[in-house]
Amino acid sequence: MTKIVLMSDPKVSSIPVAECGERLVDVRRNGSLLVDTRKQDPADAYAYLREGVLERLIEAQAMLPQGLRLLFVEGYRPPSLQREYFEEYAGQLGAAHPDWTAGQIHSAASRYVSPPDIAPHSAGAAVDLTLADTDGQELDLGTRMNADPEESKGACYTDAVGITEEARANRELLGSVLTAAGLVNYPTEWWHWSFGDRYWALMTGAAAALYGPKEIGPRS
Repeated sequence: MTKIVLMSDPKVSSIPVAECGERLVDVRRNGSLLVDTRKQDPADAYAYLREGVLERLIEAQAMLPQGLRLLFVEGYRPPSLQREYFEEYAGQLGAAHPDWTAGQIHSAASRYVSPPDIAPHSAGAAVDLTLADTDGQELDLGTRMNADPEESKGACYTDAVGITEEARANRELLGSVLTAAGLVNYPTEWWHWSFGDRYWALMTGAAAALYGPKEIGPRS
């Protein structure tokens, strides 16, 4: 198995950002994707993505077999919220592993939550999503979305062994259309895909990321 490059790896943070200035757009206004509200926040920031990312999701959805849809769960995440998520999970790991160094905790936390300074969600470049039927009923992809490595015993990893044949086939289908549309997966989370961020740049060999961290107003 190819070694997974974690978000905390210096190779990721060393990628430069050539911010293209592309706007954040509300995916709900397009109407092409099914949008779940489980991660909805007071400002509705969760429903925003960079325009180029949304275009690629629509392209990916068009490749799905009839009767299946992409189910969008979360896109943009404000930097302050990203930091809160990261520190909370790092705190949980530190409490569970008091013998770990700060570096070990930081690296392990990045399996599940990106370090705030390079987080693809805070650039509007990443999306958490799954597959559903036309009624919005989720397909089986082996774990619930956002299951951490501890809860899922590693089954949240995209190439995890021990999941059912049905779940594996659904992961492969999701991955095939998103990859064809130009997105890359974070291998510790089958549901996390991105385009234009530093991780995408590293995985595709691009010279720089297109999108950097961005602040958003309530209705930008």
